[in-house]
Amino acid sequence: MEPPLKPFQSLRWIIPATLTLGASSLWAQAAPEAPTLNSGDTAFVFACCIAVWLMTIPGLALFYGGLARTKNVLSILMQVFTVSSLITVLWALYGYSLTFTDGGSLQSVIGGLDKLFLRGVTKDSLQGSIPELLYFYFMRLFAAITPTIIVGAFAERIKFAAVLVFMAIWFTINYVPMAHMGWGGGWVFQLGAQDFAGGNVVHVNVGIAALVGAWLVGARKGVGTSAMSPHNMTMTMTGGSLLWVGWLAFCGGCVLAANGFSMLVVLNTMLAGAAGTLSWMLVEWIHRGRPSMLGAVSGAIAGLVAITPACGFVGPMGAIAIGFIVSPICVWAVEKLKPMIGLDDSFDVFGVHGVGGIVGGILTTVFAMPALGGLGFAEGRDFGSQMQIQLLVIGFSIVYSAISSFIAFKLASLLCGGLRVQEDDEIEGLDMSSHGEPGYKL
Repeated sequence: MEPPLKPFQSLRWIIPATLTLGASSLWAQAAPEAPTLNSGDTAFVFACCIAVWLMTIPGLALFYGGLARTKNVLSILMQVFTVSSLITVLWALYGYSLTFTDGGSLQSVIGGLDKLFLRGVTKDSLQGSIPELLYFYFMRLFAAITPTIIVGAFAERIKFAAVLVFMAIWFTINYVPMAHMGWGGGWVFQLGAQDFAGGNVVHVNVGIAALVGAWLVGARKGVGTSAMSPHNMTMTMTGGSLLWVGWLAFCGGCVLAANGFSMLVVLNTMLAGAAGTLSWMLVEWIHRGRPSMLGAVSGAIAGLVAITPACGFVGPMGAIAIGFIVSPICVWAVEKLKPMIGLDDSFDVFGVHGVGGIVGGILTTVFAMPALGGLGFAEGRDFGSQMQIQLLVIGFSIVYSAISSFIAFKLASLLCGGLRVQEDDEIEGLDMSSHGEPGYKL
């Protein structure tokens, strides 16, 4: 049986064959040698795993929790904690197999069942130069955080049972096929889109799902008439900082090796986040007359979102440029586009992740040009042909996410007797009405 396909395999053309420790370089050889364990690569990827898990819990939980109102903070923490746990189990049961094994006649859209229930994934099996168990763990982190990000779109008014049912369905009909198509040998993978660490699979995907969720669940009671400001920016800044730290491992770990290329990816990720922070802050300072902590941390996230597809294709100066460019566009999406659409995307998942992912995907190809310090294009490709692929894949991601998310929300509504809590429960707050415990003891 062939080993499951590596994600990011399409990057083999940008990694010199001399980097024999690099997981992707194994695929660059016409007749690759049998993989052998490399303890340095293993230690590096494992360290990345720990950082990325901290990015999810407590990072994302604290980031979102601080943005909620006091009466709903615990419900947000609960949703992030339990959804990431639910997806972890589903990834082990069938997600990993359907993403990274041969799907036969369905290979272009979904994998197979060869590794169902982790069959054949043992302490001795390898994936490149690292244990396959570690590879499973690292890719599990992508699976766990992606649907969890959507929690920010329908925060403060959705049934807890509906959250869990929706996430299980969405993971199955959306994330797994999208991950397979992008990383596991599907048609997007074969097409050669430039998406190093999940601009489409993660950010564009969840951004569109957020719009669908905000539309179907409806606006929070009091939006437009009552204060909806974050209750604890200290918590949000702390969570955002953990997200930033984890993002370095999220992107850098995708190389699956400890080498110079992985350090370039980490540096690009760091620089884009810093540039995004400064750019958002400056726009807000000019527009409102004062900079805010929420704006600074939002800018960092926007820069990190945009660099996710680009971090393995651009140089450091390109990463800074991407961070500076994306934040003003996300500010416009949050301040202008969101009111125009009229949907209550509570924590601006679409405005930051969706818009940032789309912008980042386009800018990836722009700053991949060698003239702008990038690493260039695959043999036979030029800027025009690569950009056509980028736009096609981004467009597909938008359409597929919209359709699959709509189906998942509708099924969850049917199975849970609706998506939304009762009005009295929303007024009381989900901490007490859904979980019977307050986030704070007053």
